[in-house]
Amino acid sequence: MNRRFILSLGFSVMLPLASTAADRDSNRDSNSDSVRRPNILWLIGENLSHDLGCYGAKNVHTPNLDALAAEGVRYTRVFATNPACAPSRSAFFAGMYQTTTDTHPMRAHRDDDFKLPEGVRPVTHRLKDAGYYTANIKTVGQDTVGTGKLDLNYVNEGPIYHEGSGAWESVKNRQPFFAVVNAEENEYDIYDRKSAEKERVEWVGERIHVQHAKPDTVTPPPYYPDHPVVRQEWARYLNSVSGMDLRFGKVLAQLRADGLEDDTIIIFFGDNGQLEPRGIHWCYDNGLRVPMIIKWPKNFPAPAQIKPGTVDERILSLIDVTATTLALAGLPKPALMQGRVFLGDHAETPRTFAFAARDRIDETQQRIRSVHEERYHYIRTISSGPTFASLNRYKEKCFAIMPVMRDLHAQGKLTGPALELMQRSGPCEELYDTDADPHEVKNLAGSQEPAHREALIRLRAALDVWMVETGDRGAVPEAPEVVAPFAGEMHQWFGTPAWAQPKQSR
Repeated sequence: MNRRFILSLGFSVMLPLASTAADRDSNRDSNSDSVRRPNILWLIGENLSHDLGCYGAKNVHTPNLDALAAEGVRYTRVFATNPACAPSRSAFFAGMYQTTTDTHPMRAHRDDDFKLPEGVRPVTHRLKDAGYYTANIKTVGQDTVGTGKLDLNYVNEGPIYHEGSGAWESVKNRQPFFAVVNAEENEYDIYDRKSAEKERVEWVGERIHVQHAKPDTVTPPPYYPDHPVVRQEWARYLNSVSGMDLRFGKVLAQLRADGLEDDTIIIFFGDNGQLEPRGIHWCYDNGLRVPMIIKWPKNFPAPAQIKPGTVDERILSLIDVTATTLALAGLPKPALMQGRVFLGDHAETPRTFAFAARDRIDETQQRIRSVHEERYHYIRTISSGPTFASLNRYKEKCFAIMPVMRDLHAQGKLTGPALELMQRSGPCEELYDTDADPHEVKNLAGSQEPAHREALIRLRAALDVWMVETGDRGAVPEAPEVVAPFAGEMHQWFGTPAWAQPKQSR
């Protein structure tokens, strides 16, 4: 089945398949014991965009990541391939678009016999073959620093990491290592929740009074109503980013204390966009644009593209991190891999566009495609029905803003961008000038200005070509029995409140 699937992608993808075995041989040849290789550390932030002090964000306290940026390179145009964790992670762990590998729905293939297509492998497996010890770090000493999250839409590939690699101590004497630390998903109120568990209060220590977000000091995005709940939730989100920085600070301090900092490439990035209702799950800029910082170790010559304390504005996709990680480990890029190498002597041609896709998320079935270029962002909703106002159990349960917006909408009290957001329905097109309109509240798809018309035509065409060339499987329906359990859970949880009725959600 997997081979038939790969063959269906077309000649341009089928041709390199024969070289897969040779690639593995060359991997071994290029990584003999005599070659000294750097350690590689991925710090993965959960659900955030450019909400760090080094990106100019207010009401956050991120001294550890800000220091990392001051000593490394800060990237401004990095985009996830999906605005939700499982499809995005499935993509950047393989270096392949989730829409190509059939891992595009949220939480798919968890209990079937699905395997990745032939020639596609998790990045950790390739690094293991090259002699890297791979670790999914949860603890540093007695402190919990990571979740150990996988959340991949492939579960039959064998262990993703080496067994017993959850403690930082497991990597100290196993070099070279590839280690990943996944931040907490919801570290809300780590600064000012006095009822927090004792461990967390101790972590904060004297920093409990350092600048942090409060409802009366934050400025939520203009696509939300100015409401106390909105302000409270936005402050909670920003505080979660500050909490993430504390945990990563523990990891970075231990790396330094163990004498490993000068041998370790540090790559920090977000897995998808902001933890707020119009961020995560949606193909808007704040759902796809993620931070990335790379710091180079002193004991290895830096590639020409790395200049400490600088900003890199190239367009990158998160799947490029995968291809580049392999290159930094001295491995050739696999034949099928769609990510591009962006560092080192073998850096590939920079991207003109960054593509993304959103498909089924739990019980909510929508098909949305997105393409960014330097200035403009085009979004195409292919499915029909409400977009932002569609029902989703996770969003209604976790985000207090959603019922507030539904209630205000039903009362006729929403105006401006918030009203437009609740009224938007597919199929539709959206075009935004992200330089002039960073919050993406002015849809230019209907504009007659020549620059806007040209951008719309250009990005439409780019998206069409990408969908064909990458074998976008979003048009292939899932079996009803796959979706039914998610839909059943939604109906059981919602019941029949007035705001959950279809008429009220439009």
